[in-house]
Amino acid sequence: MNKIVKIVAGVVGVIAIFFLVRIIGAGDDAIENDIALQGSLVSPFMYIAYIVLAITVIIVALFSLKNIATRPKVLMATLKNVGAFLVLAAIAYFGFANGVETPMKDGEVLSEGGSKLVGAGLYLFYFLLIAAVGLMLYTGIKKTIK
Repeated sequence: MNKIVKIVAGVVGVIAIFFLVRIIGAGDDAIENDIALQGSLVSPFMYIAYIVLAITVIIVALFSLKNIATRPKVLMATLKNVGAFLVLAAIAYFGFANGVETPMKDGEVLSEGGSKLVGAGLYLFYFLLIAAVGLMLYTGIKKTIK
C-alpha cells in the first residue's frame, strides 16, 4: 500500500511540475490577457488540485468512519461532541439570531431566513471561539500551576 501511495504521489507531482513549468514559461501577462491560454495552462493545473483534494477528503472520511465504527469509546465521544455542537447551533439559531430582510449591494434582497442563518452562523462561530480560547487559557494556567 505504501509503495502504491508513493508511486501515485510521484506521478501527480511530475504532472503538476509539468503544468507549473508551462505556466511559468508562458508568463503572467500572457496568461492574464489570453483566455484560451488560461484554459489550456491553468485549468488542468486546477483540475489536478481538485482531484487530489477530492481523493484526500474521501480517504480521510472513510478511515475516520472506519475508526469510529470499530471503537465504541471513540463512537461515544464523537456522538457527544456532535451533540454538543448541534445544541450550540440550536441555541445560536433559536436564541440569538434575528432575521431581517436586508438589501444587498447588487440590488437583491437577503431573505429573513437567510439573514437568520447568517446571524446564527456568526453566533456559533463566536461561541466556538470563546470555548477554544477558554480551554486554551484553562490548560495553560493548569500547566503553569503544576
